[in-house]
Amino acid sequence: LQLVESGGGLVQSGGSLRLSCAASGFTVDYYALGWFRQAPGKEREGVSCISSSGGMTDYVDSVKGRFTISRDNAKKTVYLQMNSLKPEDTAVYYCASAPVCELQPSGLEVWGQGTLVTVSS
Repeated sequence: LQLVESGGGLVQSGGSLRLSCAASGFTVDYYALGWFRQAPGKEREGVSCISSSGGMTDYVDSVKGRFTISRDNAKKTVYLQMNSLKPEDTAVYYCASAPVCELQPSGLEVWGQGTLVTVSS
């Protein structure tokens, strides 16, 4: 079971980035997928999740209207389009699989290695 994130980088405030997370080693169609982030000195928090079919999504309040999650089961990939980025979005972003769409990171077992997003002011 493997999840590999990509797409992080340095961007100015107000800019955009698109993160990708490629899954392998399991049937991703059966699982919800989520994006989480951890800023220095802070706990990991849920950012967004999407159901196995893609029919349901959820977002933490701080990113609603700015971030969009999507998935392509044929490519076994989940995406996070991040617009209007703010310095407080700076963090390492992780993807994870789960039985259902949820924003609580505790108890999730399959994680990627993370990709760093840095937003400069």
